[in-house]
Amino acid sequence: MDDVQSERWEAAQEGMELLHAGEADQAIDELLRVVREDPENEYAFHFLGHAYFEKEAYPEALKSYVEALKLAPEYVGAMVGAGQTLRMMGEYDRAIRMGQRVLQKQEDDGDGLFLVGAAHFQKGENQAAKRYLERFLETGPELEIALEVEGMLQVVRGEVLPFPGAEDTVEN
Repeated sequence: MDDVQSERWEAAQEGMELLHAGEADQAIDELLRVVREDPENEYAFHFLGHAYFEKEAYPEALKSYVEALKLAPEYVGAMVGAGQTLRMMGEYDRAIRMGQRVLQKQEDDGDGLFLVGAAHFQKGENQAAKRYLERFLETGPELEIALEVEGMLQVVRGEVLPFPGAEDTVEN
């Protein structure tokens, strides 16, 4: 990281800390201040995207991630953020393409594998989902996300139904 990047990282630090403390609104205010002062700060745009994502303001999140990528086209964190935002917006094919960009840079990137696998899962493309999600589990993710992925894989394998209906209740 050169001196300019280091300064930009430090400028975004307060916003990141607010975000990690669960103060998304305050983080947005702080990060907007930073990007007004330095419209070239890719880190501020990235974490602004993250703050908007936390608030489920997906169009604003996507715009912020795209701005970060315009400034730093190889910024993997912004690629993952943009991809997850696209996935949440139901833009599964675009999310998969963004995840593939991440995986081109590092084939075993856990965030990229999860993104591509989850998008395929949501599209109902079970074999592709299975392939990526199983690879994701090999990266040793945190327990909470590993359990979520194992649940998706159980659906893919037909061990459980994705949306149980009345016929699947305990009484029946």
